[in-house]
Amino acid sequence: MSNQTERYTAPAGIGEAVLVEKRSKFIAIVLPVDSEESAKDEIARIKAKNRDASHNCWCYIIRGGIERYSDDGEPQGTAGLPMLEVFRRGGIVDVCCVVTRHFGGTLLGAGGLVRAYSDAAGQALEKAGTAEYKLHECMEITCSYNLLGRIKTELENYGVIIENIEYLENVTLYINLPAGKTDNLNKRLADASAGDVTGVVSGCKYIGQSSKQVSL
Repeated sequence: MSNQTERYTAPAGIGEAVLVEKRSKFIAIVLPVDSEESAKDEIARIKAKNRDASHNCWCYIIRGGIERYSDDGEPQGTAGLPMLEVFRRGGIVDVCCVVTRHFGGTLLGAGGLVRAYSDAAGQALEKAGTAEYKLHECMEITCSYNLLGRIKTELENYGVIIENIEYLENVTLYINLPAGKTDNLNKRLADASAGDVTGVVSGCKYIGQSSKQVSL
């Protein structure tokens, strides 16, 4: 886990927004993605759906430092990069954004384009909302039936997530808890069971919790 960040923020879902500026229509969509390949697939899908548009500008940020953007024929620096900056400012990763423009016949100028593309991306992000993903360790805890009530109470008091319970000859509880807290939990389990019960870490994963929409 040493190369994994403790937490990150990403879109909570898909968000769409429409902005009209001097008869040009900007249709923005923000999507959560988990890889550069999935971002490219989403961009290709949206571009294919909007072949008749004047421009399909896009950007994405993937955890690990991957950032890409395209002005798709708009003047350099007026579309993709301003969109990207919206997500940089919000600390958003694993995000893909496409803004489709249908030209309305009036030139907006460089400043007008920057505002339109960044505003459209920001509004779509507000619609999507954000979630904070925290690294959790997955743990398996096996105990006898007569200790189950005591162990469940200890877990609930500690605030862990019980994902599943398997009832066989003994009981196995599958839990998730924030990274770095397993040693302390095992001490509590040992105290509660006179040393009979300890948990075994079986892996780790990120678990998201929706947060307030980003203010841009």
